[in-house]
Amino acid sequence: MAIVDLIMPKLGESIMEATILKWHKQPGESVKMDETVLEIATDKVDSEVPSTAEGVIQEVLYKVNDVVPIGAVIAKIKTGAAETVSSAPSTPAVPVNEEKAPVKEPAHNYAPVSTPVAVKSGNGHINRFYSPLVLNIAANEGISMTELENIPGSGNEGRVTKKDILEYVGNRTNKSRVISRESEQPASNMISVPAQMKATEPVTYSGNVEIIEMDRMRKLIAEHMVRSKHTSPHVTSFTEADVTNLVMWRDKVKKEFEKREGTKITFTPLFVEAIVKCIKKFPLINSSLDGEKIIVKKDIHIGMATALPSGNLIVPVIKNADQLNLVGLTKQVNALADNARNGKLKADDTQGGTFTLTNVGTFGSLMGTPIINQPQVAILAVGAIKKRPVVVETPHGDSIAIRHMMYLSMSYDHRIVDGSLGATFLTAVAKELENFNPEREI
Repeated sequence: MAIVDLIMPKLGESIMEATILKWHKQPGESVKMDETVLEIATDKVDSEVPSTAEGVIQEVLYKVNDVVPIGAVIAKIKTGAAETVSSAPSTPAVPVNEEKAPVKEPAHNYAPVSTPVAVKSGNGHINRFYSPLVLNIAANEGISMTELENIPGSGNEGRVTKKDILEYVGNRTNKSRVISRESEQPASNMISVPAQMKATEPVTYSGNVEIIEMDRMRKLIAEHMVRSKHTSPHVTSFTEADVTNLVMWRDKVKKEFEKREGTKITFTPLFVEAIVKCIKKFPLINSSLDGEKIIVKKDIHIGMATALPSGNLIVPVIKNADQLNLVGLTKQVNALADNARNGKLKADDTQGGTFTLTNVGTFGSLMGTPIINQPQVAILAVGAIKKRPVVVETPHGDSIAIRHMMYLSMSYDHRIVDGSLGATFLTAVAKELENFNPEREI
């Protein structure tokens, strides 16, 4: 008999952990190669983890709702092979009971660290080991090594676990908020109440209310949106476009297009096509910021915000959108949108976006002020297309005509994109849509 380790798989560049949603197999049950063993969730998508061997589940090492680091052993499979093997790559394993945490804890972005580190105190002696996850949280939260050494640990041999450091961060944040509120009150109104009591005092709600707990995805969206606002100084520019030619062309060809290609043509691929053309003219829009370095992306991966049946939004990514023609863009857009609504997106489908498009017009909005999808530096929103009377310039003078008009808005990171570049790029997209060729062949 041999024991095969089932490893938490790598699900994308920025994903460092996953939450266990459901075990399909329990200890003692048989499993076939590539058969689903469990379901997991990341801050991007839900996925299934297949078995890497055929045999019997000997042991599961984590429970439902446990948060597990990528690369950790999550289960052991007993096979009929003659020697012990492992499906893990040759990277150091993370101790099993080191990083367990409830799913309700806030999500964080962590930079990968290869191995646990033994930290030395000021006198040169080794105090205790810190896992990569703990060190990354400490770095992201600005916790010094001296401060880290003073955090009580609940792990083996007094090690600091993820739960310990997140509780410490939460308590420190609550304490600072209480101190801030006290400093804002007049001295005559000050009440001598311990800060700890203020931070933990339960909140009561008056009137007829309904309390709804956020689901996991809504919590992640909330955390991402707040982090984006804290990271990027947002500026939003607006313009409008006369998209009459584009609307008339689509109405003319949509039946033939669906009959020939087997899929419907929406406005989204036409918007993506215009954006890609303008990104090539203004490549700084397709970038990110790393400290004081501007990383200009040569690949153009367009994220498209998609509404889920639950009401939440997810952003699947059209990879190498500049290398696709209109038919290819249409099929990619429709396939990603369908997979998103049916819960069939893979982790890689939401990774690597360099610019995002959101169609707020789908919900009837004329315009919006979208929040940047980090680490990108810009996001463009298109509003509802409405017929309006507008002034049209002709060789014979101005006239009033009924035209299909649409507002466009773009939020951008003012650390990189100045108002001149942001407005120029947005205007270029509008002009690209206005100058659409109504005689274009499919």
